[in-house]
Amino acid sequence: MDIREQPSLTHNDVIGLNFIRSPGIYRYRRHYRMGLRSHIMEVLRPEDLKKEVEGIDQEGIMWYPRARPVRMLRIFRTRFSSLQEAQKEIQRVKLIQRYLSPDFVAHSEEFLVDYKTNSTYETVLCGLQTYVEGEILDPWAPMDQFMIEDLFRRMSPLNASQTKQSLAPLLQKAREQLINFVAKIKQMIIEAHHIPDLAGVGNLLLTPEPKIVLVDINNISTVSFDGEIPLDDRGYPVCDKSIEALFLLEQKATTHPVKIEGSLYEIFLNPHRMRKVRAFERRFHLAGLGGPGYPIGTQGQT
Repeated sequence: MDIREQPSLTHNDVIGLNFIRSPGIYRYRRHYRMGLRSHIMEVLRPEDLKKEVEGIDQEGIMWYPRARPVRMLRIFRTRFSSLQEAQKEIQRVKLIQRYLSPDFVAHSEEFLVDYKTNSTYETVLCGLQTYVEGEILDPWAPMDQFMIEDLFRRMSPLNASQTKQSLAPLLQKAREQLINFVAKIKQMIIEAHHIPDLAGVGNLLLTPEPKIVLVDINNISTVSFDGEIPLDDRGYPVCDKSIEALFLLEQKATTHPVKIEGSLYEIFLNPHRMRKVRAFERRFHLAGLGGPGYPIGTQGQT
């Protein structure tokens, strides 16, 4: 079966690809955040996997540390009609990196391969991305001070004993990072008329430093300020939903109401437009294309 159509890949599937060295020195494991538009595989050292399975003895106590990926391998499912179309997709990725690097996006190196399927070769886009460790920052979930506290405590068991006072500097820095991230996205929208997918759950991570990091760069859409609602290749209104998610992130990061009138939100959060977006969203989910990545419904403006 064509790998772009398979629901998931195994290590043997990956090393069986004509553009992957076999047997190679790494092991490949499906990442839990498998995307709708790409396979996401952890690139692991065999010795780290061995420790995860067999454990290590530390002063008489057995530990089973989960293997930490060296990189994340992305294999895009998108079918390109030409090499030029694939190169345009890489340019969109570079656009995201130009506006968000180095602080707000996981570094990724994109490359094109000739994928052999049956007796023909087709162009497939792949990426090797830096592994980012952190907790999912979900725009659609409540994100008050207590939720951010919970994210920090889950990242380190040591934080479980910390008081709210001792966590206060981390909470403040996280909010500052989020405000700066929103500003960078707005700048990209105004200057380059593009926005990454912020609507999918798991696309943003909060790291222990803390940093806000975009880890999913698979679905970059053009922002149009006319009355048309753009849909991606699967029929999802990702542009409008990403701007709605941006509004929710900004609203949760600040202590005052976010201004809608006179801003880009005025166009995209118009109640009439949002009703039309919801109709597209329902159609998308009823068609069975949603998967775990996109929440059903909306929690933004009505």
